[in-house]
Amino acid sequence: MTCLSILGSTGSIGRNALRIVEQFPDRFSVLALAGGKNIKLLCKQIKRFRPRIGVVMDDVLAHRLQQELGSSNHVEILYGEHGYRAAATLASADVVVSAMVGSSGLVPTLAAIETGKTVALANKESLVMAGELLMKIARAQGSHVIPVDSEHSAIFQSLRGHRRQELKQILLTASGGPFLKKKAEELEKITPEMALCHPTWEMGAKVTIDSSTLMNKGLEIIEARWLFDVPLDRIKVLIHPESIIHSMVVYHDGSVIGQLAVPDMRIPIAYAMSYPERLPLGLDPPDFVDLGALSFQEPDMERFPCLKLAIEACRQGGTFPAVLSAANEVAVNAFLNHRIGFGQIAGITEAVMNHHTPASKPGLSDILQADAWARQIAEENIKV
Repeated sequence: MTCLSILGSTGSIGRNALRIVEQFPDRFSVLALAGGKNIKLLCKQIKRFRPRIGVVMDDVLAHRLQQELGSSNHVEILYGEHGYRAAATLASADVVVSAMVGSSGLVPTLAAIETGKTVALANKESLVMAGELLMKIARAQGSHVIPVDSEHSAIFQSLRGHRRQELKQILLTASGGPFLKKKAEELEKITPEMALCHPTWEMGAKVTIDSSTLMNKGLEIIEARWLFDVPLDRIKVLIHPESIIHSMVVYHDGSVIGQLAVPDMRIPIAYAMSYPERLPLGLDPPDFVDLGALSFQEPDMERFPCLKLAIEACRQGGTFPAVLSAANEVAVNAFLNHRIGFGQIAGITEAVMNHHTPASKPGLSDILQADAWARQIAEENIKV
């Protein structure tokens, strides 16, 4: 029996993780569920899976959750950073599923790694903001960080059983999002409702918007840089609209090995939760005859400047990735709330990056300070 602590249980990844728990009740037990503001869903999850700990953002939400659950429920309700850290470091948890969205996932993820936990990592901001620090601590503590993102899971799987010194290149595939074929002038008219309609994947709102700007792929480059200890110049992005090849690795003899599957997040989530085993999920493989062909193209950096910004942040290093992530998060939230246009997401992020003086060898406090600074400057740019 694998005991789980799920951070971000009410989000897309968290809900899919719980679907897998329901499918394999003899394999998994849920010890902690940490949500955000969706009290009604978290209440249902707690009643269904009966964890020891339930966590929400603040004391007001904790009180509401306790009222929803009633006095007969014996789950311990915690809140805030202390609560998330408690869920992440629960002694009896074997695997921590880190699925919180945004920079708030960094501290609990780091806490789980510091205690030597196996972390099924979906919170990309942890690696983007503090990848070098996080992986250094993981190696020192013997913590296994297993990626949940479909692309990084594909790379992780394609590297298994092969000699790392023979790796030549990582090929990160990207669907291209819903606006791949739109002209530059058309992108100015994009609404949040249009951007939330992804052609192949079902994801949370923030990740879906990042996919539409290709920022998501830029963040994944930074993740791959640290997760697999590969230099930036050996990571390449390929647009692959069919989303069947989830990423590939190239070896120095010219061999290319990739992982192929239908676009369903249960596959990488289940693999991370049950590693090194593969669970019989009941999903069919791609119908290659029906597909007919798989296509690829280079990303257009001019039409999708967020990807270029992420690559530059990775190249600069230090606290630049944290600033990129924070500024983008604020800009995306403003776009979703109709405060700015689609094209302004990249502009606001770039403006914040241009005003940043980085710390070259940042510790956690430097990274968190850079994150807070970037959020403040981004908000000021939005209000102008």
